[in-house]
Amino acid sequence: MSPATLELLSWIAEEPRTYPDAIDVWRTNCPQHSVWEDAIDGQLIEVVRDGSRASVVVTERGRAALEVSGLDAA
Repeated sequence: MSPATLELLSWIAEEPRTYPDAIDVWRTNCPQHSVWEDAIDGQLIEVVRDGSRASVVVTERGRAALEVSGLDAA
């Protein structure tokens, strides 16, 4: 797993993140640097909707990756 993907997971796991905040910080216009898209495709993060609000959370799979890397946010 790339260091950038681990950084994304760690950042999201740190504290609650809204979807608008997360996408603003992590979106990319360059297909070679698709950290956000790779994390979604790899089921490492997911967008959770609650009415009109949306947040981004690290999935169990993402937490396992953080734990293995030593970056888990316990």
